[in-house]
Amino acid sequence: MGMIDIGANLAHESFAPDFDAMLARASAAGVEAIVITGSCAASNESAFAFARAERREGPQLHATAGLHPHHAARWNARLAARIAELAQMPEVVAVGECGLDYFRDLSPRPAQRAAFIAQLSLAIAAKKPVFLHQRDAHADFLAILREHRSSLRDAIVHCFTDSAAACADYLAIDCHIGITGWICDERRGAHLTDVARMIPADRLLIETDAPYLLPRTLRPKPKERRNEPAFLPAVRDALAAARGESAEQLATATTANARRVFALKQLAKQLGSDTN
Repeated sequence: MGMIDIGANLAHESFAPDFDAMLARASAAGVEAIVITGSCAASNESAFAFARAERREGPQLHATAGLHPHHAARWNARLAARIAELAQMPEVVAVGECGLDYFRDLSPRPAQRAAFIAQLSLAIAAKKPVFLHQRDAHADFLAILREHRSSLRDAIVHCFTDSAAACADYLAIDCHIGITGWICDERRGAHLTDVARMIPADRLLIETDAPYLLPRTLRPKPKERRNEPAFLPAVRDALAAARGESAEQLATATTANARRVFALKQLAKQLGSDTN
């Protein structure tokens, strides 16, 4: 049952001491590929470097490049140009993480909206899907995304934790939905059991969002609170149970979806030809 973790923040400093061992654990758990999230200038470069590095063993690594709404006040022409450059690289499979976050409001809302719109334009120009973040900003986020959706190659609403109504809005404009270990949290994620059932099988993706959102269903509980791609089976199992499917069905569907939305088969051929 190969799985693809479509969102892991492996540029996070907590992974530096045991990066290779962490990848080995992911591989042993059945994770065949990981999309490393880029969310600022530094993490974009790290994610790209990890994806470009040659490894004989472990999951295949890919990257995104973008600016998280928390950092939107840092948006400038230089960063935009670098993201546009990275988006042309085969290792970079999506533009983002980008979007709106009105929960923390770490950047002014006008700056968030401006950076979001700019990155949607970069994704359109690069003909790459967009990797999206939204928290407590559904109305503005949907309005902006809806305006650009017909020009985007594809759209992934990453780490979905919102309502069934919000999910229906995103599905109505042909978005993919990424589910994390939030669904394993009976305190905050119980509503996702119902949401999970409404997502068509061909629109569903799974992710860890490591090192965040450690699944609460893990047994035995890890000594550390750090999440990692090796724990993706916990998300798979909780989501499969919510949908009334087998773990194998869930893994097969979400892996096929990830390969399609990020063009991973096409990428493998392109990278192979580059080495010949």
